[in-house]
Amino acid sequence: MNKANFNKQFIFWITAVSAMGGLLFGYDWVVIGGAKPFYERFFEITASPYLQGWAMSSALIGCFLGALTSGVLSDRFGRKILLIFAAALFTISAIGTGAVNNFTLFITYRLIGGLGIGLASAVSPMYIAEISPAHIRGRLVSVNQLTIVIGILAAQTANYLIADKVGANATDAEILNSWNGQMGWRWMFWAEVVPASAFFILAFFIPESPRFLVKTGQTEKATSILTRIGGKAYATEEEKNIEHTLKSFTSKINLKALLDKKVVPVLIIGIVLAAYQQWCGINVIFNYAEEVFVAAGYSVDDMLFNIIITGTVNLIFTLVSMRVVDSLGRRKLMLFGSIGLAVIYFFLGGSYMLNLDGIIVLILVLLGIATYAMTLAPTTWVVLSEIFPNRVRGAAMAVATTALWIASFLLTYTFPVLNKLLNAGGTFWLYALISLFGFLFILKKLPETKGKSLEEIEESFDKKGTI
Repeated sequence: MNKANFNKQFIFWITAVSAMGGLLFGYDWVVIGGAKPFYERFFEITASPYLQGWAMSSALIGCFLGALTSGVLSDRFGRKILLIFAAALFTISAIGTGAVNNFTLFITYRLIGGLGIGLASAVSPMYIAEISPAHIRGRLVSVNQLTIVIGILAAQTANYLIADKVGANATDAEILNSWNGQMGWRWMFWAEVVPASAFFILAFFIPESPRFLVKTGQTEKATSILTRIGGKAYATEEEKNIEHTLKSFTSKINLKALLDKKVVPVLIIGIVLAAYQQWCGINVIFNYAEEVFVAAGYSVDDMLFNIIITGTVNLIFTLVSMRVVDSLGRRKLMLFGSIGLAVIYFFLGGSYMLNLDGIIVLILVLLGIATYAMTLAPTTWVVLSEIFPNRVRGAAMAVATTALWIASFLLTYTFPVLNKLLNAGGTFWLYALISLFGFLFILKKLPETKGKSLEEIEESFDKKGTI
């Protein structure tokens, strides 16, 4: 296929719009970390690590429900309508979370935002994979991770710009009665309304996934979209490949289809990789920046500035990953990331144990984020979006993404408890051990998928019983 025939402007447009789900995912996921020192005092939960963990992790219940239902809903109604619905949920959550004066309502709106995250995290990368030509699919799916990182950096920057300076020795009462404690944390959430409403409007103007259209018998619409993507020859070839892989498809996706002996091995790979992306532990640095940096001797002001530095590093190395994911391949990047994090966490835990100064901890944290951003963060989403068979992709992606959010909930909820029991040093040593196990699993189970069409991956899987 002549790559010059592809309508890159059209492809990049629909990729960018659908990836806004990732941007809002990133913003909504991280904004709470910067608001944490202020809303905790407002709701008087600073003395309870369990309520602190619940405030941070409650959105993940919504993520779990969104991811769990995304497969059934996307296979029934399509990818596009779910992206629109997710955008609406983000908008409602952003407005409501900043407006409440009651902790229960705060949790309720966080759950609504989490539902949007769960839907977007499953549907956005799947949609991008389904409209992408094989030779640039890894890079385009990585755009979703790029927008997640941009959303993270946007939240970190907004938090820093919105918050007034806090004295190094400020008491809880002084923080509570300050502008930060009464209004600042609210504006941190309200700032999300702008990108959320933009996503809601723009999502109406992107096409439906051609693979979903073929699957539901809307062949003419699918052909029209594929032709616009790559021309008539490309459309004819892709439509034939899609129909071939869907020949055994039944309109109902049920448990039996997911438990087919040819599907189970790849589903297990997807579940383990999804859970591991969270259990490797890097996200606690974004969600619990206050604990991580204060334990290293930094003030609240320093913490807010440091998380901007971490977000910038995250963005830079995500861009690096986009450059190499289609050349180096998925497997090499994930192996490098796993062993790299294991080593970095080992030294980070030792730094806390030895009470080394803040700059050493900051450098190790930045190295960990750079490694994660270049490897496990984007590559996991690329692998998940491409390894599942066409006939069960929506349902299988939902299962894997659900596993990711269950793992994320466990990670986020347990960190304050682990931090109290093991201290920061012991907690990061635990994450080092998990990263080592992840390395061994990838080494043994994950094959390479770069450069193959979705249908070629599926054909190889059906013939060999493995991808």
